[in-house]
Amino acid sequence: MTVKAYGAHAGDQPLVSMDITRRAPGAHDVQISIAFCGVCHSDLHTVRSEWAGTQYPCVPGHEIVGRVTAVGAHVSRHKVGDLVGVGCIVDSCQHCDDCDDGLENYCTSMVGTYNGPTADQPGWTMGGYSEQIVVHERYVLHISHPEHQLAAVAPLLCAGITTYSPLRHWHAGPGKKVGVVGIGGLGHMGIKLAHAMGAHVVAFTTSASKREVAKALGADDVVVSRNAEEMAAHARSFDFILNTVAAPHDLDAFLVLLKRDGTMTLVGAPATPHPSPQVFNLIMQRRTLAGSMIGGIPETQEMLDFCARHNIVADIELIRADEINAAYERMLKGDVKYRFVIDNASLAA
Repeated sequence: MTVKAYGAHAGDQPLVSMDITRRAPGAHDVQISIAFCGVCHSDLHTVRSEWAGTQYPCVPGHEIVGRVTAVGAHVSRHKVGDLVGVGCIVDSCQHCDDCDDGLENYCTSMVGTYNGPTADQPGWTMGGYSEQIVVHERYVLHISHPEHQLAAVAPLLCAGITTYSPLRHWHAGPGKKVGVVGIGGLGHMGIKLAHAMGAHVVAFTTSASKREVAKALGADDVVVSRNAEEMAAHARSFDFILNTVAAPHDLDAFLVLLKRDGTMTLVGAPATPHPSPQVFNLIMQRRTLAGSMIGGIPETQEMLDFCARHNIVADIELIRADEINAAYERMLKGDVKYRFVIDNASLAA
């Protein structure tokens, strides 16, 4: 079937309205009418081929929420009318150790929601800046938030799981001091989630004007990272630091804030590398510098259920599809609190 979408024909061209083709639902497929789609920094990187390998036309979007409109004959997990979400993964091998462990995000055959290989036309996946999508039921998530929160749920499918997974893996919770570097699309979710998990949360920002904003999100304390005295006051005190910044910066300034055996995990993905950290800042206190990428399907469902129980959603600005190019430019300037979300009904306008 042919549906309306917004995408780019080349890395140096703006996103425009276009028609794309979706497959008819197969036996294990779920067809979804997309209500809203969040706008992730990865969308911009991919559309502009900043990570290389982008196939065009490129229709991005992997923070998808909507309603099931059809299911295949063998679908058992979802039914017509369900509120559902689709995140960053739409396929994987389904038989490797990673898939067996529910960590499809680390499967070497994982297929992304856009710009991934597929038998569907045109040969690569097309994402959520579109009216509909068809996805194997394994990769479709249940949403239990009330429908009026649906737009603000969309960013949980990437920003939510990207921060939830490392917080859970490194045991954020009561008695733990957790730092969150950056108060953007990822960082604001990290603060909310770490607070809900019961950790003592310290937010790091380059701007003193964001102190009250960070506290309103759930931070117990706020440190201006450009203030040497404020940084020094927290030396060797953190169990875990979640670094969400998607631009190259000095990692050593934060590594020295970790306790012995503390971990800093990077989830931001800059287009150019960070400066290499000083090895002595790691080995002298047995510190760990780690990375984490989204989460598997079971953990993503766990995150959605956790957020529903704790009434956690993203702070968003709703936009029309034809505002996406301006939104990208604003996103580059940090001019959004904290996630743009497309109203997909505007695709038909």
